[in-house]
Amino acid sequence: MGKRLYSLIMFLFVAFLGGLLSAGLIVPIAGIASTAGTSAASSLDQLPANLETPAQPERSRLMTADNKVLATFYDENRIYVPLDKISPLMRQAQVAIEDHRFYEHGALDLQGTLRALVSTSQGNTQGASTLTQQYVRLVLVENAEDISDEAQKKAAKDAATENTLGRKIRELRYAIAIEQKFSKDEILERYLNMSYYGDGAYGVEAAAKHYFNTSAAKLTLAQSAMLAGLVRNPVSTNPVKFPKPGISRRNDVLTRMYTLGEITATQLAEAKAEPFDATKVKKSLSGCANSKYPFVCDYAYRTLLKMPSLGATPEERDSYIKRGGLTIQTLIDPAAQDKAQSVISNYIDARDPVISVITMLQPGTGLIKAMAQSRPVMGINKNDKGKNQWKGETYYNYAATAEMGGAEGFQAGSTFKIFTAAAALDEGLGSYDKIKLDYEHNYQGETFRNCDGPFTQIDKWAVTGGRGQVGRFDMWAGAKHSMNNYFARLIQRVGICPVVKMAAKLGLKSADGADLVKTYSSIPSFTLGVAGISPLSLTEAYATFAARGIHCDPIILKSITNRDGADVPVPSANCKRVISEDLADAVNAIFQGPYNGGTATPARVWSVKMAGKTGTVPRNKAIWTMGYTPDLAAAAMISYDSQPKWGFPKFWESRSNRFLRGVYLKYSKRTLYGASGQEAGGRLLKPAFAAALADIPDKHQFVAPPRDILIGEKVSVPSCSGLGLSACKSRLINAGFTPVEEKQFSEYPVGTLIGTSASGGQATKASTITLYVSKGPEPTPTPPPTPTPPASPGTGGAGLPGGGTSPGRPRGGG
Repeated sequence: MGKRLYSLIMFLFVAFLGGLLSAGLIVPIAGIASTAGTSAASSLDQLPANLETPAQPERSRLMTADNKVLATFYDENRIYVPLDKISPLMRQAQVAIEDHRFYEHGALDLQGTLRALVSTSQGNTQGASTLTQQYVRLVLVENAEDISDEAQKKAAKDAATENTLGRKIRELRYAIAIEQKFSKDEILERYLNMSYYGDGAYGVEAAAKHYFNTSAAKLTLAQSAMLAGLVRNPVSTNPVKFPKPGISRRNDVLTRMYTLGEITATQLAEAKAEPFDATKVKKSLSGCANSKYPFVCDYAYRTLLKMPSLGATPEERDSYIKRGGLTIQTLIDPAAQDKAQSVISNYIDARDPVISVITMLQPGTGLIKAMAQSRPVMGINKNDKGKNQWKGETYYNYAATAEMGGAEGFQAGSTFKIFTAAAALDEGLGSYDKIKLDYEHNYQGETFRNCDGPFTQIDKWAVTGGRGQVGRFDMWAGAKHSMNNYFARLIQRVGICPVVKMAAKLGLKSADGADLVKTYSSIPSFTLGVAGISPLSLTEAYATFAARGIHCDPIILKSITNRDGADVPVPSANCKRVISEDLADAVNAIFQGPYNGGTATPARVWSVKMAGKTGTVPRNKAIWTMGYTPDLAAAAMISYDSQPKWGFPKFWESRSNRFLRGVYLKYSKRTLYGASGQEAGGRLLKPAFAAALADIPDKHQFVAPPRDILIGEKVSVPSCSGLGLSACKSRLINAGFTPVEEKQFSEYPVGTLIGTSASGGQATKASTITLYVSKGPEPTPTPPPTPTPPASPGTGGAGLPGGGTSPGRPRGGG
């Protein structure tokens, strides 16, 4: 050894030793010899806890109800496995190439350090870190990743990787303490699970699955050598991107193992001859865009980000999800989800300018059974300006509200009539009172009531019904045949405020997050579905009726367990009673009508008693069918898409008065007719609903309501005795009744009030009171002409004296 080299070695050694002393390592030899006394570790008691037993970042898994992986979330794709689940060949290969004397030395390998110094002085830079020191560095870097403040994170990462003597000394100090606290096998287990093996794979288990589609326990010699070689330089020796350098590095590891006597010449030759099979590479992609059900996944992920049990802030929760090794169990039924998706995809093509959604909930639990849409691929970037070719992809979950990834929401037409009916029954109005309807009526100038009291409808509100909807009809007929003017009159009677409050209480929410009551309590057309809502929210409200008045928040998470198997609290459905069983049963009875010969008949599942409602938005902008039983609630809708990015408004310009009615969809290769019951109901809801019901073993039936809620509350009717027609009308209106005139012949002068239908002085609350008004005496019928008898001899002409009636006497007056 030359004088220059000797001087260099001594200088570095003295400097290194001085650094150890200044760093507090009073007895540095404790780290050099593995047999050193335990007293030497007494000065190293300040080892940070996160170096003692670090919680290595692990990926989290989102599972379906049948325990299949729906998605994975991670910053580092890692699956922690114990040492006995790692192939012995892999352990040997890693130790051979990184620190072959690992089981012989302590935290510092003096022999290796001197060898590295000699090699470096000859121009061949060589590292001298032991495997334990490398592990310390990995832990320090991972700890830095857990820091939320970006500036602090960068400073910690720089400190953990800086090429300085101070960093080496810190590493050695921690390494000595770790060697005192853990066995060599325990350190190796942690090292193998923490190391980065390139191509997004952290830890040996994830690497084995990624490169070879196998487990760490089943790694062969050639596979083990390839993975072991990746740790030093996981980028340039990645066999997926750089096959030749990857194979070359693998062979270096194999040669090293042979040199150390760990494998035979035959094993060496066979392993080197083994090619790398790139077809076995299995991508493990993080996030929802890669999930089979991306929008179901996204809904679950957004739910996780709101959970206090995962952290104090969304940033902390996101970090925990991606690094905490969570097993997140959802309640999504794959069979129901697949059927709902196939039903939509087979009817509406993703590239057409329409949107279709099916949502399903379990009443009484809030469980989301399915959430499908006509654009099932999450692939369009929100900031994209339309430069990419339209492929039918989206970033919106059209089933959800905006805060949960949804769009602007959709009007739902006559599906809102159920809220008006519920409010009316709740207020005691009953279901049998018959309301007089016109074919068309403009309510401008008429009185309605909001939450502050009566107000006059200023703007024009012309409501049109069907040709067969003229006359007097009760709630049963109004619901069955979806009579617009019936429910316009009904909301006028019950008040807009109770109706909107009823909808909100049942679970309906504005898609944009606006307060439903404040926004719509002065808008009488709320009963016809003018609010922009999400399909899931409307399903939630209908599910409350199905559950006999129990409202539950929609939930998608069943349970969460952390890496240690401990439970993490998940959001509750907050199920609670919001309306009485009697009220819910009454609504359920009345709204079976649409499925029994009414507008929803085409959507009825054979032999199943269903309730629900159809809805058509004015000008056929959207069509809906809602259906439910005590075991399942569902919505199916088709709406035109107004998205300007893809030029859809131009497509709809020529259809501004009919939209879905008669529109030909190029990619779906079909013409829509805007039939809510037939298309949204029969073609979408019916097959999806039938499939989901088939998975429910113990089915329940609707409960018949008590008669008194259907009859309504009986109240006193103010007397009109001695009052004229106008005064009587005013008195009844002030008492909350609706007077209607019915004219009758009488001996009284025309316009005289004869009496009312409120015999006995009582009637159903806010019901119709008929005022019988005289239209004068019944006119005398004109007698038929008397035939002229044939002439007789000796007689005069027709009409003998005294043989006729007296002139001017009314005929039939008695």
